[in-house]
Amino acid sequence: MIGGDRCPIVDTWWQTETGAIMISPLPGVTQTKPGSATIAVPGIAMDVVDDLGKSVPNGSGGYLVLTKPWPAMLRGIWGDPERYQETYWSRFPGLYFAGDGAKKDHDGNIWLLGRVDDVMIVAGHNLSTTEIESALVSHPKVAEAAVVGAKDETTGQAVCAFVILRASADAGADIVTELRNHVGKEIGPIAKPRQIMIVDELPKTRSGKIMRRLLKDVAENREIGDVTTLADSSVMSLIKTGLGSGAGEG
Repeated sequence: MIGGDRCPIVDTWWQTETGAIMISPLPGVTQTKPGSATIAVPGIAMDVVDDLGKSVPNGSGGYLVLTKPWPAMLRGIWGDPERYQETYWSRFPGLYFAGDGAKKDHDGNIWLLGRVDDVMIVAGHNLSTTEIESALVSHPKVAEAAVVGAKDETTGQAVCAFVILRASADAGADIVTELRNHVGKEIGPIAKPRQIMIVDELPKTRSGKIMRRLLKDVAENREIGDVTTLADSSVMSLIKTGLGSGAGEG
């Protein structure tokens, strides 16, 4: 849909900490696949490994790592070298682990699954926030979605979704049920969100990254954490005000 079949869509993976894009298709060079960041850019060595740090075969998933140094790499955290080692190098000695899960398809292309700590365990099933968000935005009435896991006494964790509807969408009284059933159809009944909250905005940093920890605070009825990195800190007040009126809960 984006690009009107005329423009190549480039799906990239990188971090502020890496200093540059690490994985990306190169239009005209790399064969693209919608939804995949494809392969590492020239000069970057990366892999997907298992719990023991061993490379997984094509068709399998695991942890995304960088296996060799690169020109723009982070070399430390100012005043806290121990935190740098603990955060990026302790999980797999000798490998830079960014904290993201990924899978290789049968051609060796990389598909990002989101933060490992964003993978929810619901009634013994591993569910990626990314795949549930993708299921939600595949619905024609949904413009944007963010999913978090919240504590649940019955299932351990429960899926909670925050959804922005398209301006042209006719929400209707049954929109939450409609979206829950859509996720169930796309992924399976276990992935149906416990709650779907219809909101006007999502909390984002100045670089456009959704601050899921703040949404998790809302989902678990906690006091909202630090909002100083948000592009618009008033968004959280709008979300809480809207939910306080009971809008969009399922």
